[in-house]
Amino acid sequence: MHKPSMVVAALAAIFAASGVCAQEPDLARLREEIQQLKKNYEERMQALEKRLADAEARAGKAEQSAADAAKAVEARPAAPAQTAGENAFNPAISLILQGTYAQTSRDPNTFGITGFVPSGGEVGPPKRGFRVGESELLVTANVDPYFRGALVAAFTPENDLEVEEAYFSTLALPYGLTLKGGRFLSGIGYQNEIHQHAWDFQDAPLPYKAFLGGRFQQDGVQMRWVAPTPIFLELGAEVGSGRSFPSSDQNKNGASTWAALAHIGGDIGASYAWRAGVSYLRTGATDRPYDDVDSLGNPVFNTFSGNTRMWIADAVLKWAPQGNATYTNVKLQGEYFSVRESGTLAYNDGGAVFGSLSDGYKSEQSGWYAQAVYQFMPRWRVGYRYDTLRSGTPTIGIVANGLGPTAADFPILTPHNPSRNTAMVDWNPSEFSRLRFQYAADKSRLGLTDHQFFVQYIYSLGPHGAHRF
Repeated sequence: MHKPSMVVAALAAIFAASGVCAQEPDLARLREEIQQLKKNYEERMQALEKRLADAEARAGKAEQSAADAAKAVEARPAAPAQTAGENAFNPAISLILQGTYAQTSRDPNTFGITGFVPSGGEVGPPKRGFRVGESELLVTANVDPYFRGALVAAFTPENDLEVEEAYFSTLALPYGLTLKGGRFLSGIGYQNEIHQHAWDFQDAPLPYKAFLGGRFQQDGVQMRWVAPTPIFLELGAEVGSGRSFPSSDQNKNGASTWAALAHIGGDIGASYAWRAGVSYLRTGATDRPYDDVDSLGNPVFNTFSGNTRMWIADAVLKWAPQGNATYTNVKLQGEYFSVRESGTLAYNDGGAVFGSLSDGYKSEQSGWYAQAVYQFMPRWRVGYRYDTLRSGTPTIGIVANGLGPTAADFPILTPHNPSRNTAMVDWNPSEFSRLRFQYAADKSRLGLTDHQFFVQYIYSLGPHGAHRF
């Protein structure tokens, strides 16, 4: 070892330079101490070298173990990526639970809208007492970077399962375009696309019940375009089979329903937002049925075949101080409907008096509603809605030719202008729950006023997307 010798030489040089005259005993003692230091130094150096060798040996073993493990992983068959893929594409699933308590002055089973061909959507008030409402199961997810899919299944109070919506929509079309295909709620009007649990009142306005069967479903395709303008501008078109009223299953090639829509909207300052629109629907029906009774009370089976043309104008205005709707806000909403039908009306009383007859049919009808909802404090809202219809006087060829039934044999088509006044108050503990109290004075039936009182609950389970404007 050279380092101990150097230490000894350095110590000797120091003592020589100091000029100190040491006695013989002192020299012996110093030599002994130097030897001891040298010995201790050599022992420590040996210990450190041994520790270094041991550490290098352990590191080598660890590197070998890691290499062996890597080789083992490489040699192992690749695990399927199913779990990661499924997690990446797990759909969002939500469930809407609804129920009501209903108390009415008229029998809900006899509900109808006098002056209008039954649409199948005259659900009217729920049955009296406690009832489960329509519950919805929503499943939606992105299919890939280009498409999104959604399924809305409705469980009716009658224990039926209906596919309310089942469609795909695009995610990456250029120029503000969006394509939707399958079964979906049509984009006509304002409320038609809004699911029932998100309505501001328990039931649909009268024009929706009379003209659209509650809401219009489309089996087909829809294209929308949002313009790159400072204000909101949207144009859209639909073609399809027109699955629900006023359409019927015509069992033919091509499209039987055409719709067009345009919406415009924007902000007025920081506190107001608005949207207005106009929509057009043209559809056809073949043997669209409805039941009636003749002047003697005998059952009659009627069918309509022809065309329906409908215009809808809608407008919505929202107010919230500085855009913050948490504490207080107001929503004004209204729609106007103009409907024309022309075709053939067939009358069949089973041979009781006239047998089976058919002739031309034409009608021009209209209706509108307006409503206001005011959140006067967090979690509490009040609302009022007025809706009305104008039946006009339909032209029934079977009656006009004077050779068969009279107007009294078509009691459902008796001219009438139904109306209804509705008031509600609801409590919203959170965005996932709502408890509503509603009263309506309904004059849908000729000469009768039905006083309707409802208590409704709505609960949302699971993730749920934001509602439309």
